[in-house]
Amino acid sequence: MRQAHSADPSVDSVTGARGALYGLLARLFEEPGHELHEALATGDVGDRLAAWVQTAGLEEVSVPTLETDDDHDLLCARFNDIFAVGYPDPPVPLYESSYAPEGEWESINLDLARAYDYFGAAIDEDRRDHHDHLVLQLEFAGYLARLAAVEDRPDLERARRDFLDRHLVGFAEELESAIRAEVETGIYDELVAFLAAFVRADHRSLAAESDASEVTSP
Repeated sequence: MRQAHSADPSVDSVTGARGALYGLLARLFEEPGHELHEALATGDVGDRLAAWVQTAGLEEVSVPTLETDDDHDLLCARFNDIFAVGYPDPPVPLYESSYAPEGEWESINLDLARAYDYFGAAIDEDRRDHHDHLVLQLEFAGYLARLAAVEDRPDLERARRDFLDRHLVGFAEELESAIRAEVETGIYDELVAFLAAFVRADHRSLAAESDASEVTSP
């Protein structure tokens, strides 16, 4: 996803860490390359997740080790069997509209397209994917968080909360429910469970901050 500009998460370490978590999750929900496989095999990914979760102030979220014994080919096969291939569809599709009632594809993707465009983000031309793909939504959530880390803008806080409320919380919970029915998932059942727990915790935190702001405002 192309973004208007990048933000330095060091200004607000809590919000920046949440942005970093979304970015790492986006990478983890793509077919694993050799570099990612090595980071998973050594436990480096789990260590990074744990560090970001602590900095993000979300200690209630349980962090999986995400350490795999699979070789690269087997890890890729697991990913594709779960998320990418299947008849007639993969068992755990990575598109939000796959879990929505029939006929809602257009409204979901249009809503996301408008959100991306409003904040100056766009899908890379060489990707050519639908707006409701999980990786794109995670990249956008991370972008909003990193932007909010350096810009004190009420519209950003509302946008982060509304985006989670309208899209990512429900989507993550659908993924969590779908993968429970699968076997031989390797690290991916833990990854999906972490995604859902993190998104819910981020949403609760943003909602609590919003409620507190409304109470204290004159």
